[in-house]
Amino acid sequence: MPKSLRVVLADDERPARRFLISLLDTFPDVEVVGEAATGPEAIALIEGTRPDLALLDLQMPGAGGLDVARLIKAGTTPSIAFVTAYDAFAVEAFELNAVDYLLKPVERERLKATLDRARARAAGHRSYLERIPVRRRGEVVILPVRQITSVVAEGELLHLTTTANERFTITHRLHALEARLDPRRFVRLGRGTLAAVDQIQKVSPLPGGTHDVLMANGQTLHVSRLQSRALRDTLLRL
Repeated sequence: MPKSLRVVLADDERPARRFLISLLDTFPDVEVVGEAATGPEAIALIEGTRPDLALLDLQMPGAGGLDVARLIKAGTTPSIAFVTAYDAFAVEAFELNAVDYLLKPVERERLKATLDRARARAAGHRSYLERIPVRRRGEVVILPVRQITSVVAEGELLHLTTTANERFTITHRLHALEARLDPRRFVRLGRGTLAAVDQIQKVSPLPGGTHDVLMANGQTLHVSRLQSRALRDTLLRL
């Protein structure tokens, strides 16, 4: 019998906690090991029980879910999914490497997907990003990873260019984002650039062992000498 996924939940509204517990009770391989009504209670509960997954409401007395995620002691951090009635904080949740972002009222099938992601992470299995929340003119846009052509770093900012030549900017470290992307779909071109392999149309050699690549959206990206060999190996892989 598979090991139970140990879950804690935190929400300042008791009916919301009861509703989530009733959903979690429908999964035979899930064990609810505690619940909290405030941010400080949630921190103490997580550090004390070390669950596999914490379901955190974003708005709680003492500390909201985002603050709880930041304040948990290193080494005790479980997979975290935020549960809220609002989608305005999806970008912050992404930046904190949350396993999911659930909108109330939570549906069972949606919760199952969250539990599956947490279980895969607990087992050490890699799960790659399929969507990235980004801001545009005060709105949150859910950008499918398959639409991303390139990622270019500029300090703490990452500029994402899409197949339709739209450009979005997020605050994230390139190496942290690269670790969450499928390496079969993206290749590093240099210290500050990632490119979608299936969007590369042409590779042009330059003096000094570097290259330029032409992307399907018309974007030209430079490949460092160090990464040129890795790029050739990736493109020649059948």
